[in-house]
Amino acid sequence: MPTRNVVLTDHQSELLDRLVASGRYQNASEAMRAGLRMLEEDEARMARLADRIDDVIADYEKHGALDEPAEVTIRRAFAEARAKYEDKTGGNGT
Repeated sequence: MPTRNVVLTDHQSELLDRLVASGRYQNASEAMRAGLRMLEEDEARMARLADRIDDVIADYEKHGALDEPAEVTIRRAFAEARAKYEDKTGGNGT
């Protein structure tokens, strides 16, 4: 495994010490890797959000503004989101 030297603030160093002392992590490297995994997941979520925003902008540029009241648009968006959620969860709502 590659080794990296990092500079931490006192607060970050104390956090690592507490996490290791709690027994949740065996050492600081394990805790740092867990944090990096969380950061990686967050970056992936942000990329998906940016892609979605790009899709919405492209749809607007292609079709223009919707010719319907905002309430109708919001209700339709919630219905579509609910249907996608139910598809993912098997329709049981949990």
